[in-house]
Amino acid sequence: MTSPQSPRPGASPDDGATAGEAPLPRHVAIIMDGNNRWAKARGLSGVRGHHAGVEAVRAVIRRAAERGIETLTLFAFSSENWKRPASEVNALMELFLMALKREVRKLHRHGIRLSVIGDRSGFSASIQKHIASAEALTRDNTGLHLVIAANYGGRWDIAGAARRLAERVAAGEIEPEAIDEQALDEEVSLSGDAPVDLCIRTSGEKRISNFLLWQMAYAELHFTPVLWPDFDGAAFDRALADFQGRQRRFGMTDEQIEAQGA
Repeated sequence: MTSPQSPRPGASPDDGATAGEAPLPRHVAIIMDGNNRWAKARGLSGVRGHHAGVEAVRAVIRRAAERGIETLTLFAFSSENWKRPASEVNALMELFLMALKREVRKLHRHGIRLSVIGDRSGFSASIQKHIASAEALTRDNTGLHLVIAANYGGRWDIAGAARRLAERVAAGEIEPEAIDEQALDEEVSLSGDAPVDLCIRTSGEKRISNFLLWQMAYAELHFTPVLWPDFDGAAFDRALADFQGRQRRFGMTDEQIEAQGA
């Protein structure tokens, strides 16, 4: 049984390390925050801030691929974001659709695999169609796995996993006793990827806002005051360096960690 407080099988904290160098995270998740504040500080509309944020997305994807990160998950639109003004939500949907139309072939040319997690039923038929097309086009790529969390919530994710397991019990496929942490882990989003090693949140806020609650059980957290449109490759590198400077115990003592590295 795999504990949510430990890496999944094959997700050793030493993976990716070279001699004399601390390991990089395999999976980085980012809460992209601060587009509206960035725009307001410049006397611009919030929509302009979201457009500026797209440039930061491009820069971070590029740097993550260069640094050999396996999975990069970006929190693009939460299930709570529907509460925002209708004009802003509509602009975000248009921006999402535009990105799916314009950016996917660029990702494909660079060997990047794209996945979208979240409740797709809330999106228009056109957005759902382009999501499916983008995933199909890039499915066999072996480079960076880019994950966009859209209309996503961590509680929604866990509740859905629990419901699917309950349906299997009701159908007689499994016994209730078979439901353990490993079984639930296999049902949540991104079960095939390494758990999140590093979560970055921009704009100075210090909370995880219902993002990847199960997958981030043992993640290191990096909070930066930098607003998302200003977050670039250098800022991403600083977050990675912060991660590399930490000691990840996974429940062990300092002595056990030191013995492992001997």
